[in-house]
Amino acid sequence: MKIVETIVTAFLRGNKLLICGNGGSAAEAQHMAGELVGKFKLNRKGLPAIALTTDTSIITSIGNDISFDSIFSRQVEALGKPGDVLLCISSSGRSWNVNKAGKMALEICMEVIDLPREGKDTPEIQENQLKLIHTICEQVEKEMYENWG
Repeated sequence: MKIVETIVTAFLRGNKLLICGNGGSAAEAQHMAGELVGKFKLNRKGLPAIALTTDTSIITSIGNDISFDSIFSRQVEALGKPGDVLLCISSSGRSWNVNKAGKMALEICMEVIDLPREGKDTPEIQENQLKLIHTICEQVEKEMYENWG
């Protein structure tokens, strides 16, 4: 799976994964980061994944002082480095702040992954995205365990 390959390659180079999304997608971003930093199934070293949805002081500061549209792009600008990966989660694909983060990531030579959206409505899309996130975590964890232990 191309998504897994992109994330594993970044981790093996010493890069990190940044994840963003709004609402239910924000919860999925946090869930994914937790599975990678903590563990999914295997006892292994923690993996460098950060959900950009968790620090309310940063989010509200950027939202108040700059704009809500910049809550993720500003964090990407501050935390992202060339070779890092940004995973964008959106059930609609129309989240302006998520799309803006993707543009910023490309400007600083990061890889950008737009998590696929499959389903007839938002709940089904979110359920399918969570299943995909679990598949990604399982495969990334397996490949990293084989490389790092």
